[in-house]
Amino acid sequence: MNVQTEMPAVDLAAVKARQQATWSSGDYAIVGTTLQIVGEMLCEAVDLRSNQIVLDVAAGNGNATLAAARRFADVVSTDYVGALLERGRERAAAERLPVTFQEADAEKLPFADASFDVVLSTFGVMFTADQQQAANELRRVCRIGGKIGLASWTPEGFIGQVFKTIGKYVPPAPGVKSPALWGTEAHLVALFGPQATVEATRRHFNFRYKSREHFLDIFRTYYGPVLKAFGAIDAVKQQLLAADMFRLMDQFNVAKDGTLVIPSEYLEAVITRRG
Repeated sequence: MNVQTEMPAVDLAAVKARQQATWSSGDYAIVGTTLQIVGEMLCEAVDLRSNQIVLDVAAGNGNATLAAARRFADVVSTDYVGALLERGRERAAAERLPVTFQEADAEKLPFADASFDVVLSTFGVMFTADQQQAANELRRVCRIGGKIGLASWTPEGFIGQVFKTIGKYVPPAPGVKSPALWGTEAHLVALFGPQATVEATRRHFNFRYKSREHFLDIFRTYYGPVLKAFGAIDAVKQQLLAADMFRLMDQFNVAKDGTLVIPSEYLEAVITRRG
């Protein structure tokens, strides 16, 4: 006799609350600032123009925000972590770039339909709890003919493997989809549906640190998911996780001079809304 076991329903509200607490911990801006080049490249990929209205979703400390503002677009920067928006506000003020900052949940954007010419997200919206709802919102606020530009870590790349390694010690909630799915073209096609076209390119961002110890120290201190993972396990497992992280870094490191240079693959996607 075949017995079918139903998967328990995922409490997405609880998952979101945990995620918000994770990204509010540490200081992602310390890591995020090093990723600035990705925002610049994404703005080039969407062929951003100075007369466009742009929304940066799950903007963090504002890499894509600043890149768009440097191109004289009218930019709204959003995140559900107010402290990160404050870091973006400080950066914009330092460069005297006019940007509107607004706290907002990527799964419930407080904007009217078709409000923006371009919608961007760099390593942000991929971490939403309800992936389909987030994709629906990105598409909804983008005008027909407008573009959605995304940069998302791939499952096979270094950061994708970091999350896989963490999952051995702190498993994700049952039924929760991996954020790294956003780093696959097939998943984006499924999320955005037949009324959008997806053009995707695999690229690499090079993490450059003084050593593997330096990298781990920065990520354990400032990068919420790694900070929380180490905080959730005992001292013995912390040592095992650190050892696994070092092995992963050794696998990906291309530097031969004692420093750390790790090419981390991400998917750069330009999605055009057709309807």
